Amino acid sequence: MMMKSLFPAMLTLVLVGCAGEQPPVQKAQKLKVSPSRTLDMEALCKGQAAKRYNTGPQKIDVTGFEQFQGSYEMRGYTFRKEGFVCSFDADGQFLHLSMR
Repeated sequence: MMMKSLFPAMLTLVLVGCAGEQPPVQKAQKLKVSPSRTLDMEALCKGQAAKRYNTGPQKIDVTGFEQFQGSYEMRGYTFRKEGFVCSFDADGQFLHLSMR
């Protein structure tokens, strides 16, 4: 008799415990790059592009910055209108330079 009255109470506790769990928040959604880190990323991108295109960083223009779920991209052009994209990971570490 006592088992019949405990079962609904236990079932309620189990269901309440499951309903209270929140899905894990993805790390990439929580990370924000600070303005100073963005400037560092821009300088690194300009330096890598200048090296690749055999020119000075002052002749490189970064024209766009996009944030994705797990990475960042900076787009730019050389003074000769050669396009490129610098890719960074979620922490802002340089990954690679792609010519466009």
